Amino acid sequence: MSNQAVIFEELEAADGKRIGVARLNTPRSMNALSLEMIHLLKPRLDQWAADDSIGAVWLEGEGEKALCAGGDIVALYRDMTEPRSDSRAVSEGDTFFADEYELDYQIHTYPKPFIVWGNGLVIGGGLGLMVGGSHRVVTEHTRVAMPEVSIGLYPDVGAGWFLNRMPGRLGLFLGLTGARMNGADAIFTGLADRFIGHDMRDEVKQELQQSGFGSDAHAAINKVLRRFEAGSREAIPQAVVREHFDVIQALTDGDSLVDAVDNLGQYAGEDPWLIKAAKTVSAASPASLTLTWKHYHDTLHDSLSQVLDKELRISKRCLKMGEFAEGVRALLIDKDLKPRWHFPTLESVDPAWIDRFFMES
Repeated sequence: MSNQAVIFEELEAADGKRIGVARLNTPRSMNALSLEMIHLLKPRLDQWAADDSIGAVWLEGEGEKALCAGGDIVALYRDMTEPRSDSRAVSEGDTFFADEYELDYQIHTYPKPFIVWGNGLVIGGGLGLMVGGSHRVVTEHTRVAMPEVSIGLYPDVGAGWFLNRMPGRLGLFLGLTGARMNGADAIFTGLADRFIGHDMRDEVKQELQQSGFGSDAHAAINKVLRRFEAGSREAIPQAVVREHFDVIQALTDGDSLVDAVDNLGQYAGEDPWLIKAAKTVSAASPASLTLTWKHYHDTLHDSLSQVLDKELRISKRCLKMGEFAEGVRALLIDKDLKPRWHFPTLESVDPAWIDRFFMES
């Protein structure tokens, strides 16, 4: 197997067209998104966009466990904590976030059908890759989440845009709790479009090759995906988010972050998924929860490009303010699971400290 971080191939299709396939190829790290991957993907996507013989693009992950389990935060940790020979140089972290968000926007605005096979873990930066696709497929193995509050970060990769477009306050709940969703949940919340059994993946590709794209490529692809989705109905799990929608609405019905977190902490039901979500909030970074709450509300009416511009400023500050580095240290470096958060409680979070994340200069 190739050791290149992204494998590219072109599949012959009808009518002289081809399907450009990009496969994230670091399965041992659950295809964590690295700067190398980003720098391989962006120019190839540009090339395929300009090539009239490419009828559609297909993105998938190598292995059975993940499309992409998030950004390569261990590399970001090294960049945050190791001394630099030139303090004036642009940091790798700054470059990573800038180029990652450019890639996300490139996918959202891609001029050709962009099919994403979202099998396995689709977390954080992986969701940033999937959500912009024109045809987003999930499977019985899909697990989607934005768990950044547990590592001193906040939901980014356009989350200020897509979390605000979910039904009710689901986006706020998912951002604050990092709760994992299944494929049916991803469709209900607008993060995905189709549910197809993972064992049909190669057959779907072959059918797309044989069907061609005709005068309406999007419709031609939908016709194929619709047929396979119809054959996958027995595998669709129950949508947990839909089942608990009313409870989630009540738990997030607060006039302040403290109100909402108190509601979550007082959840007295017996559902294990909601119990886990409440526990995650109680252990999350108070500063990250505050960032998440503020960013979610500040971006309610923003366009995607406005959201990504704001997130780039916030994320660059996260690289410098210490909370993100501490969260990664506790979870992935020392693995002591005992982060020393900058502020021990929500009530102790300094608004002036939070405001520094949102400054334009």
